[in-house]
Amino acid sequence: MADPPLGLYVVCDGMGGGNAGEVASALAVEAIQAHLAEAARYADLPLIGPCDATVSASANRLASAIRAANDVVHRESCSRPDYAGMGTTVVAALLREEVLAIAHVGDSRLYLVRNGTIQALTTDHSWVAEQILQGVITEEEAERSPRRNIVTKALGVESSVDVELTEVPVRAGDMLLLCSDGLTRGVSPKNILHVLSGSEDLPTMSDRLIVMANEAGGDDNTTVVVVALRDEIEAGLWERLKKRFVA
Repeated sequence: MADPPLGLYVVCDGMGGGNAGEVASALAVEAIQAHLAEAARYADLPLIGPCDATVSASANRLASAIRAANDVVHRESCSRPDYAGMGTTVVAALLREEVLAIAHVGDSRLYLVRNGTIQALTTDHSWVAEQILQGVITEEEAERSPRRNIVTKALGVESSVDVELTEVPVRAGDMLLLCSDGLTRGVSPKNILHVLSGSEDLPTMSDRLIVMANEAGGDDNTTVVVVALRDEIEAGLWERLKKRFVA
């Protein structure tokens, strides 16, 4: 989901039997967008959950939106037997001027592409990622592990959720990729960078990444959102200049 006027970009990857995973991801996206839209209308809208003094108000608002989504998904999962235990991963980015707030739960990722390089700005909440950090297995072993699908955090599974929150400076010319693990399980960052460094438009780049995931034997749904920050940042700068001129 992309909502440039809000500066909001979200990818959710649902989990659960039947269509429960699709329900969970759709509910989460809708709740995140609704919370941030309401906050844009009402500046004094209370935050859901604690305020982190180490990050900006925008980052705290994004975390609040993720917690709102957790409440919605968990409540729905408790209301119907066929939705019991459903959940979703989420990676969300909120752009305010030249600062990008990032919130994530699970193993969907956000990459920053800048000056011909690609950098992951999130760390998977997964069993294999924890084993890599502890030095128990290598990244190559993780790719072959039968447990590579196991996430250690998900939205909506419990009544509360631990949101990993960070923010980074960005600039015009940067590109963002938000994606589910359907892409990263079969396509390397090097090959992702090759596509995103091309001359195609953003929809074509997105389509190519999905084709590559499928050709790599992807056995999972693949969702990608590609964002070129040039227009978004320049628009934000123009709005600030207009306000200063009017004032």
